[in-house]
Amino acid sequence: MQHSRAITRKSASNLALAFILLPKPKRDAMSALYAFCREVDDVADEDSVPAEERRRELSRWRADVKLACDNQAPGIPVNVELQPVIQNFSLPFGLFDELVKGCEMDLEITRYEDFDQLELYCYRVASVVGLLSIEIFGYKKPATREYAIHLGKALQFTNILRDVGNDAARGRIYLPRSELKKFNVSENDILEGRYSEQFRAMAESIAARAKGFYAAARALLPSEDTRSMIAAELMGTVYWRLLKKLERAKFNVFGQQTLKLSKPQKLAIVFRSWLRFSLGSATGNYGNL
Repeated sequence: MQHSRAITRKSASNLALAFILLPKPKRDAMSALYAFCREVDDVADEDSVPAEERRRELSRWRADVKLACDNQAPGIPVNVELQPVIQNFSLPFGLFDELVKGCEMDLEITRYEDFDQLELYCYRVASVVGLLSIEIFGYKKPATREYAIHLGKALQFTNILRDVGNDAARGRIYLPRSELKKFNVSENDILEGRYSEQFRAMAESIAARAKGFYAAARALLPSEDTRSMIAAELMGTVYWRLLKKLERAKFNVFGQQTLKLSKPQKLAIVFRSWLRFSLGSATGNYGNL
């Protein structure tokens, strides 16, 4: 697990933070899954490398993780560490394939026409991670899969709103063209970092859609599976707080620094989540419309 643990420690991401509440075997399994997700995402995001070369590298990752799923011998160290997790928790290749397809979308698409296209992307890069994760967490009710899909979209929509400025600097606009047109915001406004009341109104509308995903996830989680979803619920709480912070900033995301929760804020959320779990409630504090 040395490669996976090193990648997880280095990332300092919100997803990695959520592992702290898991028992060690599942924490290690999630580190291996996270390392795979992090590595393929980094391949897609390496703008200094020609797109065709990145596409070949993603194909190599797809073929190699298929070997791991087929109980053959993968060659990439992260996949070697991931293989026992795949076998122990019966993780299907189809979901890994969907995740790689999501990364490939970043090589081909820099604009999204409407919410249908954007939600397909969010499903592939976020909901699929949730569907893989719940197999490791363990669940009893099929509705938990729908919970994972909705929560994944909620988290990714929050990410998109936070990262508008950073994505624009790389020539990417995830906000749908249909919404830009509806609120009279031009692509150049986004690319040149021009904040306006029209942008704020559009961001509030997209945030409302994200809130709908949070609320749906909360409603869909069966009571029988709340305790096993403690890490996912922590993620929901962290990103919900981030969305509320974006709201307080009136969605002005074009500054030099990316809006995010501080380390003390995150640790406080972890502590409160642990306390709620200890007292018998594992539901996250999010999605209250």
